[in-house]
Amino acid sequence: MPKMITFKKIGNQEIGYLSFFESNKEVDFDVKRIYYTYDVPVGVQRGMHAHKELKQLVWCPYGCVEFILDNGKEKKTYILDKPNEGLYIDRGFWRDIYFKKEGSVLCVAVSDYYNEEDYIRSYDEFKTLSDSGYWNDENRFSPIDSE
Repeated sequence: MPKMITFKKIGNQEIGYLSFFESNKEVDFDVKRIYYTYDVPVGVQRGMHAHKELKQLVWCPYGCVEFILDNGKEKKTYILDKPNEGLYIDRGFWRDIYFKKEGSVLCVAVSDYYNEEDYIRSYDEFKTLSDSGYWNDENRFSPIDSE
């Protein structure tokens, strides 16, 4: 299930800060790939896909990015606008991503190497898989997130 994660933060106002996360500690996977998206015009929609198996940790070291996650039954919005916070996304969540501030940078650490077969790029296909129990109801939101 998705959850916000606050990264460790070392430093102070005089010298600045360093934040980090570690594989199999803050996230339950070995990081196999890291990529980032930048120079996206404000308001542009990205994402528009889900993953069958891939897990992700996303964070925005600069700017503001909005994630709308959908498990096929309900949607939840998350705002990434702090360099020491990330969003863990488990498998089976459709995502729509909106860049809200000019110059925003979105970083992503993932659980596996690139595999086009893992992508679900049709919302109808995603909905069919979700409705059929493909993820065995693992793709649900925390009751805390629903409040």
